[in-house]
Amino acid sequence: MPLKVDSLQKLLIHEIKDIYSAEGQMLEALPSMAAASSAPDLYAAFQDHEKATQKHVHRLEKICEALGVSPTGQMCSGMEGLVQEGKKAIEEEMPAEIKDAALVAAAQRIEHYELAAYGTARSFAEQLGLFDIADLLQQTLDEEGEADRLLSRLADRQLNARAAAVAA
Repeated sequence: MPLKVDSLQKLLIHEIKDIYSAEGQMLEALPSMAAASSAPDLYAAFQDHEKATQKHVHRLEKICEALGVSPTGQMCSGMEGLVQEGKKAIEEEMPAEIKDAALVAAAQRIEHYELAAYGTARSFAEQLGLFDIADLLQQTLDEEGEADRLLSRLADRQLNARAAAVAA
C-alpha cells in the first residue's frame, strides 16, 4: 500500500525508498556496463562503483531501520528509464571506443540523478533534525560526487579522444 505523504518525515521516507530502489537497479546494471566497456580504466570504475553501491544500499537499510520502515515497496521509475538508456548503449552496434563514451554518458546521467536524490533527502533529514541520517546520506552523496568526477576525468583525459579518433 502506498505511503500517504502528508508530512516532511513521510516525504523523506518516500525519497529513501525511491533511492533504495534506484540503487538496487544500479546493482543489477553495473555488471553489464562493466562487461560492455573496452577501456580497462572504465571497466575498473564500474566494478568499483558496484562495490560502493553495495555500501550505499547498506546505509539506506540502516536509515530505514532508524526510521522504523522497510526499504522495499517502491519502484524508482526515474532510474528505470536511465538504466534503459544505458542498456540501449550496450546493445547498439558501434565501435568499442564510441561505446565507451556512450557508457560514460549514460553513467553520468545516472550519477547526476543520484546526486539530486541524495542531496534532497539529506536536506529533508537536516530540516527534521535527523542529523545521523543526514550524515549517512552525506557520506553517500560525497561518494557519488567522486564517482561522477572520476567518470568526467576518464572521459576528458582519454575516452572522448579515443572516440573522436574513430573514422566515421
